[in-house]
Amino acid sequence: MAELVFFTGTMDCGKSTLALQMDHTHHQRGRCGLLFTQHDRSGAAVLSSRLGLTKDALEVNDDLDFWDLVVQQRTNGRAIDYLVCDEAQFYRPVQIEQLARLVDEMGIDVYAFGITADFRTELFPGSRRLIELADRTEQLQVRALCWCGKPATVNARVVDGHMVVEGEQVVVGDVGGGDDGEDGTGDDGAVASVVEYEVLCRRHYMRRMNSAAARSASLSPELLPFDLDLCPLPVNEATRPPS
Repeated sequence: MAELVFFTGTMDCGKSTLALQMDHTHHQRGRCGLLFTQHDRSGAAVLSSRLGLTKDALEVNDDLDFWDLVVQQRTNGRAIDYLVCDEAQFYRPVQIEQLARLVDEMGIDVYAFGITADFRTELFPGSRRLIELADRTEQLQVRALCWCGKPATVNARVVDGHMVVEGEQVVVGDVGGGDDGEDGTGDDGAVASVVEYEVLCRRHYMRRMNSAAARSASLSPELLPFDLDLCPLPVNEATRPPS
């Protein structure tokens, strides 16, 4: 029986690596498949892993209809046994429903990979629909780590070194380094902000304490603070009592 399987985890836990391995394994067994991705760190129409592995893929835009695409390919004589769908959190809910229909009515295996929640800890629409429809949802066994060494459970957005909790849901960036974020200069010549992402444990996410902020609070630049007194809870201005 064909399945719709959702492989999920935080950023930097090996989802794209597993997606490429999944495609390789099925291809080696004589099965024919298609690879899809959206907003990949390496650019359009490429599925890439942080380990350096890359493979050409089909870019998923808002107008793509998975059902029509597969029907067209099969009508032209191309066998399709499976689909590998990376960055599936960015897909529209209706596209997730198209993938489920391919599983149910054409017997095509669909392996979707993506994170569940955004930098505000809110579910992506595509991930929510996958959780609702998938035959199985599997958490990747490789756990990314927060700077404090605890398992990371939250994807935090960092702009110019500072963690933010407001903004558009989708802004392209990468984990750490600043080389793959939205840096450079804008049309007006001003220097654009560097957008990065960092995985954090829930405790340090709630305290808005990313690794750069932790180093700033540390007495020694060589060590990160583990004392929560150095990681105060953020003040909610709306509920701050009058002075």
